[in-house]
Amino acid sequence: MAAFALNTRINQVYVASAWLALTLLLTRVIIFYNIPWPLALADASLTATINITACVLCMINMGYYRPGSKGMAYLAAWVILPATVSAGLSHSILSELYNANIAYGEFLQYSLPVRKALGLLLAGGSVLIALLWHARSEQKNQADRDADAQKLAREAELNRLHMQLQPHFLFNSLNSISALIVSRPDEAMDMVYKLSDFLRGTLRKDEEQWVPLKDELVHLQLYLDIEKVRFGHRLNTGIECDGECDAMFVPSLVLQPLLENAIKFGLYDTTEEVVISVKAKAIKDMLTITITNPYDPVTASPRHGTGFGISGVKRRLYLLFGRNDLLETLGDGKVFNTRLRIPQ
Repeated sequence: MAAFALNTRINQVYVASAWLALTLLLTRVIIFYNIPWPLALADASLTATINITACVLCMINMGYYRPGSKGMAYLAAWVILPATVSAGLSHSILSELYNANIAYGEFLQYSLPVRKALGLLLAGGSVLIALLWHARSEQKNQADRDADAQKLAREAELNRLHMQLQPHFLFNSLNSISALIVSRPDEAMDMVYKLSDFLRGTLRKDEEQWVPLKDELVHLQLYLDIEKVRFGHRLNTGIECDGECDAMFVPSLVLQPLLENAIKFGLYDTTEEVVISVKAKAIKDMLTITITNPYDPVTASPRHGTGFGISGVKRRLYLLFGRNDLLETLGDGKVFNTRLRIPQ
């Protein structure tokens, strides 16, 4: 943290205000001892100028060196020295300027201990203010550094979670393409094109944290087209979205792992046709997306539906919003619902 500087407007205002307040106070006190007001004002102005200058020097010094718990002697020296010099300097100058005034000379000599005490009070106060100011500034800087470190760690974990999604889906797709090459080469070629488009869109979205729901659903439909090549007529999907939801935003690629999870536990244990639905609704300032898939409670217990797809999205939502209640799963024996809520 930089030292106290007079080249900023706010510090100049502080110093000028302190000087004016001290001058008026000292003038009033000196007049109380029957000193004529012009002389009292001159004394107060000079005394305030010397003491305020000493205080500013103390504060500047504290910016370059602040003693620790074992540097109290240094701290005391920076309080006593300016106070002594200020009192002696003001006494000498005033004595020299007004040596013809005997009554004022006696007042000046009488008030010397009080001037030293005033110097000690002002110097000590300025040192204390400087220490507190620098301590607060360092605390704020440390808090900012901690926040930056947490942000970087959060972004790193988000990227790690993001990267974990793609290899899992990619391996499944490549295995399906391999199986289709001999028996259904046209479908294999179509799947290669769709996979290429999907991955190209994923690479573009890696640079975006938030995307409109409308764009996310377009990308999601491409994913579902790839899965339909894998599962054929067995997989049917339906996407319903209220018009007002299109402009709402979601974390990029947050829906794909949930759909992958629904397909896994909706189709892997059956040879029948399966319908997986996606419904998006706007409820006040919350975007609610519900993914529904059938399941067999005997072979695919809902608790198995909380694998990486669910846990990874939950962790990502927590890192983004600091909440654990934005993703809910519920199975009623035949249908498994995954409800995602995105604050807007």
